[in-house]
Amino acid sequence: MARVRRAPVLRYLLLALLAAVVGLNVYALNAERLAGNRLPMPFGYGAAVVLSGSMEPELSTGDLVIVGDGGPVEVGDVVVYQDGNLLVVHRVVETEGGVMVTKGDANNVADEPVAVSAVRGEVLASIPFLGTVVSWLKSPVGTVLVLAAAVMLLEAPRWAERRREEEERRAVLAEIERLKRELRR
Repeated sequence: MARVRRAPVLRYLLLALLAAVVGLNVYALNAERLAGNRLPMPFGYGAAVVLSGSMEPELSTGDLVIVGDGGPVEVGDVVVYQDGNLLVVHRVVETEGGVMVTKGDANNVADEPVAVSAVRGEVLASIPFLGTVVSWLKSPVGTVLVLAAAVMLLEAPRWAERRREEEERRAVLAEIERLKRELRR
């Protein structure tokens, strides 16, 4: 009997999402390890996770900020800049020449002056709590689980097909045995 196979659209969408997660992880890891770039920005946009409450109430720990390759840095902009191996998300409170001073909204004291060239981009938007998920997906455990999920999505239909074939084979063998018994009578 011929079976009609429906398109496994959901499975392909999940696989595409998982491939994107793995691809972005590999891209970010290479950018960080090879170029020392903690915030790669393909096509002029990137994402960073807020790691502290220094920007409360506007940004909270665990928020994901979308960063754009903005124009000139101006007072009042919330920017992401790289300070050594850390990314800092703070508001610009003063600029003079090629130097700026930033401060977290919840902080009492401004940061040390930093070169404007350290700015990776301006915060365009934030998505509450999504940064926690992104951080987990970028962790070794998260990456392994994403890869395991991809394997399961690829292999589960094959396992189901093998099970169906085995059931059909057993049904055919049972029918052959039944027919043999019937012929012996």
